[in-house]
Amino acid sequence: MRSATEIWEAALGELELQVNKPNFRTWLAKTVGLSRQENRFVVGVPNTFVAEYLDKNQRSLIEKTLISLTHSDLEVDFQIMSAHQEAYRPAQTDLPSLNPRYTFDSFIVGSCNRLAHAAALSAAQNPGHSYNPLFIYGVVGLGKTHILLAIGHMARASHLNVLYVSGEQFTNDFVSALREKQTEAFRNRYRSVDLLLIDDIQFIGGKVQTEECFFHTFNELHQANHQIVITSNCPPKTMPLMEDRLRSRFEWGLTVEIQPPDLKTRLAILEAKAEQAGAEVTPAVLEYIAGQIKKSIRELEGSLNRVVAYARLLRVAITPELAQQALKDITRPAAPGGPTGPELLVEAIAESFQLSPEDLIGRRRDKETALARQVAMYLMKQQNNYSLAEIGRQLGGRTPATVGHACGKIAQDIKNCSHLRHKITDIKERVYPKAEVNNL
Repeated sequence: MRSATEIWEAALGELELQVNKPNFRTWLAKTVGLSRQENRFVVGVPNTFVAEYLDKNQRSLIEKTLISLTHSDLEVDFQIMSAHQEAYRPAQTDLPSLNPRYTFDSFIVGSCNRLAHAAALSAAQNPGHSYNPLFIYGVVGLGKTHILLAIGHMARASHLNVLYVSGEQFTNDFVSALREKQTEAFRNRYRSVDLLLIDDIQFIGGKVQTEECFFHTFNELHQANHQIVITSNCPPKTMPLMEDRLRSRFEWGLTVEIQPPDLKTRLAILEAKAEQAGAEVTPAVLEYIAGQIKKSIRELEGSLNRVVAYARLLRVAITPELAQQALKDITRPAAPGGPTGPELLVEAIAESFQLSPEDLIGRRRDKETALARQVAMYLMKQQNNYSLAEIGRQLGGRTPATVGHACGKIAQDIKNCSHLRHKITDIKERVYPKAEVNNL
């Protein structure tokens, strides 16, 4: 029988596919499986705030995930960890998910990602010589992290020194090194590796000192023919917050895009995931799910997990009708006769910019958060026709003058920046029914 720690690590892997990155990092990343006794599963959390949030907002999803993994009814309890328990949490590695899900063998190749897969495989087999740097971009949930970690697994199998970090972690490490006067240790960690894998590089945009540090790290690794692989939610040319000298270096090697999967690829992904979960799912059910979820592999996998868990919870066969019932909250269009609520819009914008909704209504002032907040103001005005005062109130008490300035700025920016225009269009298509989406 697997330990509570092992079960919870598997559960976190599933939950990471179903929860957006900011929420996962904030509420789930620091949790631990503490114990399992009969039908009770205890999850260790760092503080009361996390315990209350998970109990109120994620209990149902967590219990369904645990039931799916253990094939038994479980109720989850959230327990605040002692200092002793926190000290003995499983150590994090530079490759956080050493799971078969994140290898080349488990990566489903289709027309949407064939070039990215081939380039990544070449970089892993011949690091520093094939494509250096390799820059992979695409919107959230298309498998960028999967392919990045697959490179790391293959390189480690060849006994190479691999370091995987997100843009956020690189920034935090740099700030900590400055604060603790450990810059030499930071330099040695990042510049002594054979492969540096950076996920979501756009996070460092607008952070002048962090960009300067990464510029010199990039140069030293590149000059030594050490492989650099970078992912982002947009191509280098459309990263408005990034310095020109970094953007130009990102384009030195090969830049490839991962696009949303076509129907054939979506079906192949679902078939592989159903087999991995040990679930008997008919082609009709897979076709229904593939027809409902079209733009995100993460949402596709999460929807399958939800259907399987729903069937196991009710102890019934998986049918198209059951899948429709399990996914009704996800696939149901917005109710006619009124605009979508601001909470849903804020959540969609936060996920698109890889932030949390709390960031948008809070006091953070970095450029990426400020841009996302301005987009929220613009869309609330354009799609919901709220007053400037109401928009300001919804977004943390901003003044009408601030909202008016933001709406005017975004209206001008989308004329000059195709990436921002496409990002806003994608957000609108996800949040609003077709009939309600105005032209930009």
